[in-house]
Amino acid sequence: MSMSDPLADMFTRIRNAQSAKKRVVSFPSSKERLAVLNLLKEEGYVGEYNVSDLGNNKQEVTVELRYFEGKPVIENIERISRPSRRVYAGTKDLPKIIGGLGVAMISTSKGLMSDRRARELGEGGEVIGKVS
Repeated sequence: MSMSDPLADMFTRIRNAQSAKKRVVSFPSSKERLAVLNLLKEEGYVGEYNVSDLGNNKQEVTVELRYFEGKPVIENIERISRPSRRVYAGTKDLPKIIGGLGVAMISTSKGLMSDRRARELGEGGEVIGKVS
């Protein structure tokens, strides 16, 4: 059975794993999920991740969650643009999460990037989600 919003599923799995104080979380792999994980890793929200082959042309990603002084590094992660309601923003309208302390994930014509990087490049696009 296919799911309608794989990114929202990934965000929910991360939230649930952190509330249960898990060190790692696993979920099915996709190019979109790997791009988001790469951005989260660059920004320091998650540790290492690896992709393992399950056979039958399926892959699974295992992500190392990060904690600081016993508290999750990710306080809030949520989907903004959904399949039923897409949210787009121009360069001047890109959201700032907690005054620049958080990160908005923007899907641009040059790939997935943080709101800061999109502002530097003068790119707008779809606001995928936010993390703080």
